[in-house]
Amino acid sequence: MKADKPLFFLSLFLITLLQGCNVSKTGGSSTDARPNVIFIFPDQYRNASLGIWSKPEYEGKIQGKGDPVVTPALDEFASEAVVFSQALSNFPLCSPYRAMLISGMYPNNNGVEANCRKDRKASLKSDIEGVTDVFANNGYDVSYFGKVHWLKNDPLFDEHGTYVGSTLPPGGHYINDYDTYVPPGPDRHGIDYMYQVIKDVHFDPYVYSSDPKLIDGKSDGEQHMPGRFNAEIESEAIIKYLEVTHKQRDPEKPFFMMWSLNPPHNPWTEESTKMEYFDQYTENGTPNLDKLLTHENADHEVGHYAPYYFANVSAVDYYIGRVLDKLEELDLDDNTIIVFSSDHGEMLGSHGKQGKNYPEMESLNIPFMIKWGDRLKHRVEDRIVSVPDVMPTLLGLAGLENKIPESVQGEDFSDLVVSAQETNPKPEAALIMSYKYRGVFTGRYTFVVEEKGGKAKNVFCYDNEKDPYQLERIAPEQLDKELLKDLKTKLADLLVTTNDSWVERGIAKEYLNYN
Repeated sequence: MKADKPLFFLSLFLITLLQGCNVSKTGGSSTDARPNVIFIFPDQYRNASLGIWSKPEYEGKIQGKGDPVVTPALDEFASEAVVFSQALSNFPLCSPYRAMLISGMYPNNNGVEANCRKDRKASLKSDIEGVTDVFANNGYDVSYFGKVHWLKNDPLFDEHGTYVGSTLPPGGHYINDYDTYVPPGPDRHGIDYMYQVIKDVHFDPYVYSSDPKLIDGKSDGEQHMPGRFNAEIESEAIIKYLEVTHKQRDPEKPFFMMWSLNPPHNPWTEESTKMEYFDQYTENGTPNLDKLLTHENADHEVGHYAPYYFANVSAVDYYIGRVLDKLEELDLDDNTIIVFSSDHGEMLGSHGKQGKNYPEMESLNIPFMIKWGDRLKHRVEDRIVSVPDVMPTLLGLAGLENKIPESVQGEDFSDLVVSAQETNPKPEAALIMSYKYRGVFTGRYTFVVEEKGGKAKNVFCYDNEKDPYQLERIAPEQLDKELLKDLKTKLADLLVTTNDSWVERGIAKEYLNYN
């Protein structure tokens, strides 16, 4: 018996050691208790297109009605998440949003005041310390899947779409008018695993990846064309990454992942739509726009593409659901912070408009939901959330609040997420902007100043409480004088504190006091 005691104590020690580790179904084990973080953001997904807003328990929580969409996975996700009803895309356009998201800075500071495309210089600054950089520098494996669109588009490819890094032959070719491949180096901002999907054609994307096993053995920089639905191939790549099928990540380290799906971004055609989701938005094969376009300001002729948009919303929901199910299957969901959001909304015929980049809520208001196992209790919060707030808040939730760069202009509201109480006062207003306007959103009011020739030429206000569909633009002379003064002051102050280019160029200085 004495001879067996060392074996007994050794066995007891090993059992105790294993119980102290987080043994995952991937075959790896980790004692690192830091949370994983996943940030999911489909392109052009407006907040009203979450199915929850049409449910009785959410009535009155957003401005106007929800869309009649079928999103079972995201509805379930919302039921376990902190849901923010007044999250905004401050500059509702792909590249400006992504630059703000990565940098925590407003456009004039991060280098992106326009959509990145081949005839523009807009490009996310290479030397900023972005959210991916911070996670990478603090022991996280960092991955990115899907659309990037934060880099200047230059003709650095050969005729086959392979990146050569030079405009000289065989370089000198573009691969796309807008988004372009991001090569290894500073422009990846700490991302060590890349699966980049390019082109707004959902079944014919270009794929570039740091993982040759996912692109038929090609190297990073060689173009791959899988000819499949982009959200589908992205979800498959993510699931393999989570399972660690071929050493994509270190299972003993936490990971930070970003996933940017292209749908429900246009084109809204049969060729770019998962048509198996289309019929649920028709009656005997025919769309009923009276039932689909629930916003009172929607022009049915302009918004005729609604069933294609909603079908892609449902497709996105399905593939996100696959990833969420895999996280649960691998026992990764309990200690993974998962955020669902979007880069901007979609007008869907409201005010007679398609697309985004407008100062109305269909364009500005985006989903923002945070789930973290059983650490967060479901509730709806009405805090105004700006895009630069996301970076410091994610770092705060992950325990990296002391690593937030000084350059960040957003606010960390992680204490509100966790405890339902915010240390600092909630923001009274958020800055909204586009090429020709600046404005503020206060919740109750949307105040907009448009410029022409450097001067304020069109000023208007919406009373979002009395007029949720923003049918009446209120002229400044119709506003209470104190209210107008307050809105102008809020706008001028935000432009100054964010170092906006309007202040540098003196735009509308005769109307807004920048002193």
